[in-house]
Amino acid sequence: MAHSPNVPVVISFSGLDGAGKTTQIENLRTALESAGLKTSLLTFWDDVVVGVKYREGFVHKVYKSERGIGAPGKPVARRDKNVRAWYLTLARYMLYLADSLSLRQVLARAKKSGVGVIIVDRYIYDELVNLDLNQAVARNFVRWVRALVPQPDISFLLDADPKAAYARKPEYPVDFMRKCRESYFTLASILGSMTVIPPLELPSAKAAVLDAAEQKLIALKRAGPVVEGGLYAA
Repeated sequence: MAHSPNVPVVISFSGLDGAGKTTQIENLRTALESAGLKTSLLTFWDDVVVGVKYREGFVHKVYKSERGIGAPGKPVARRDKNVRAWYLTLARYMLYLADSLSLRQVLARAKKSGVGVIIVDRYIYDELVNLDLNQAVARNFVRWVRALVPQPDISFLLDADPKAAYARKPEYPVDFMRKCRESYFTLASILGSMTVIPPLELPSAKAAVLDAAEQKLIALKRAGPVVEGGLYAA
């Protein structure tokens, strides 16, 4: 289906905590803005997720999840998505459905803002990986959500070595992060539309993201080819 030139291009970033999403987003935004493409940034947890304060308060009070963001030398013991009680799994299905509906509304509003590119820091995909995707019910739920929410024009999956990711952002046990990594790849195989960026050295990873974004923007007639190391608006 043709992509209207008046509809913003949507680019999402997913991956393990510590995979480098913030760094890649900042680099891509800088490149796009330099090319003359106006961008906006949505943060899934802040702009989309329903009942953030209640959900955070629950895990802090009930599961004693530590507050804050982990940093090298300052680990934080998070207890939220790594708690897999059956009743929480049931709650996740309901909450993720609510977040999917919220995502539809948020993107609909954002697409009326007049920007050329909307970048989303995390997506509904980063919630779906918290389900047991080895179960048929979870895989079917993923397919249902895929049909329910707008699909990004590019959905990046930033792969990362769990140990290296933990060193950058120590919040969840490495064993849990290994399971999450497997779940991301299972999700990618179900969706069939994610652009996987392997765990490269930072300059190479940045180049891979920019190259993939450039190819899509050219295909959508939003940008021209590389000129003196950067995109230019079409």
